[in-house]
Amino acid sequence: MPFNAVFSWFIKKRIHQIELFKMYPMEVQQEWFDRLMENGAQTTFGKAHGFSSGLSLSDFKKNVPVRNYEALKPYINRVREGEPDVLWPTKTRWFAKSSGTTDAQSKYIPVTKEALEDCHYKGGKDLLAMYYNNNPDARLITGKHLVVGGTSKPNEEGLEGYSGDLSAIIIQNLPLWVEFRRTPALEIALHDNWEEKIDRMAYATMNDDVAILAGVPSWTLLLLKRILEIKGVDDINEVWPNLELFMHGGVSFKPYRAQFESIISSKGMNYVETYNASEGFFGIQDRLNSDEMLLMLDYGIYYEFVPLEELGKDFPITLTLQELELGHVYAVVISSNAGLWRYLVGDTVRVTSTFPFRIQVAGRTKLFINAFGEEVVIDNAEDAIAHACRLHNAMVNDYTVCPIYMSDLHQGGHEWLIEFSSPPSSCEHFMVDVDNRLKELNSDYAAKRAFDLNMGSPKLKVLPQGTFYEWLKSKGKLGGQHKVPRLSNDRNIVESILQFSELV
Repeated sequence: MPFNAVFSWFIKKRIHQIELFKMYPMEVQQEWFDRLMENGAQTTFGKAHGFSSGLSLSDFKKNVPVRNYEALKPYINRVREGEPDVLWPTKTRWFAKSSGTTDAQSKYIPVTKEALEDCHYKGGKDLLAMYYNNNPDARLITGKHLVVGGTSKPNEEGLEGYSGDLSAIIIQNLPLWVEFRRTPALEIALHDNWEEKIDRMAYATMNDDVAILAGVPSWTLLLLKRILEIKGVDDINEVWPNLELFMHGGVSFKPYRAQFESIISSKGMNYVETYNASEGFFGIQDRLNSDEMLLMLDYGIYYEFVPLEELGKDFPITLTLQELELGHVYAVVISSNAGLWRYLVGDTVRVTSTFPFRIQVAGRTKLFINAFGEEVVIDNAEDAIAHACRLHNAMVNDYTVCPIYMSDLHQGGHEWLIEFSSPPSSCEHFMVDVDNRLKELNSDYAAKRAFDLNMGSPKLKVLPQGTFYEWLKSKGKLGGQHKVPRLSNDRNIVESILQFSELV
């Protein structure tokens, strides 16, 4: 095998452990629940909520309500102020700064030493282990690893530690054996001006032998296009002939795949999805040419799942692994070694397999449109866009959708703002196919669109290339975790973008 004996030993050992939790998922989760209770019992939160060694799951559910960030924020603020043993019994120095929308107030998710080492880093190592297990002739270890990450900085005066994008936290704490293969230099990788950063990263890495890319698809694509521009070529394989893996996450890859494939010609290129959120590393695509991810059960996280009809209730019913139904969509609740207790992550997942447990990210609990009872979720929109792009040989850079509310002058419906990198020959026919695909995917949408009575056909506004980027820039939201919300239940985002596009 094309890597050293130590790495080979690690892969075999770890694959064996993964096979064990695939075979005994409930037992592994129970073991982690017990460990979490033992650690949590030493904390202010645990003492206030009756944590103890041997606490039953039923009592845990009775004692601890399901919380979102706002509900847990008072405890997190105490951790940031330096108070010890509030949510977790070891000192927390890092906080992943995250926000679900471009205008929302930032969230500061605690990243403990245990979460960093036993969850986030473990996920990265497992991805490579599974990739090598599937590709024994892979040569990744001989090439450079390029992570398109964010930035971090010390917390403001009076607060403990550092905060920033999760990717930046990970880069700053990488083990030496990983840092040795990473490119570019730390000073460039963590640069906080994204326009300068993309340019500097391009010049710093374009002559390296890059084998692995990792990052959010949109920002990674921006870097690749800049490198092609500088080099004066059309194919990234002319720059990096040994590139074979892109590890992506953060947003759906569906709208971006065609663009990556158009500039990376190698038939040996592989795209592997991860479900790595600020709150934890949850899933890895363990099989090539699959859109499912294996739910990772031994990362210091205990999982519960909320049926969608229970969302919004003060005391929602939560399900454990053995209660999940194939094909159903659930909101994710975690208790973890980051000190998050019955925390509503904000993501929804679709269960695609129950032995072993595999999932797909379906969307966000708040990322949907339901202005007319149509209940369109992000997964529907991503699928419809990808479907129309295939039919029309088009490529989409970015998009956002919002309601058009009924008035005396016009019918209600949806308005799509789309920025194409390769537009369709007919935008009208493109939107007809988007509309028809949504009807196929979503019976509620189809019912509301029937005979154009409740909702009219979707409207399209094509924006010039670069509009979304410049709009994010105007908000001071370039790079990292920042992205344009795909779906909104109001017109605030769309009106802001439209107003901005008229000014430039």
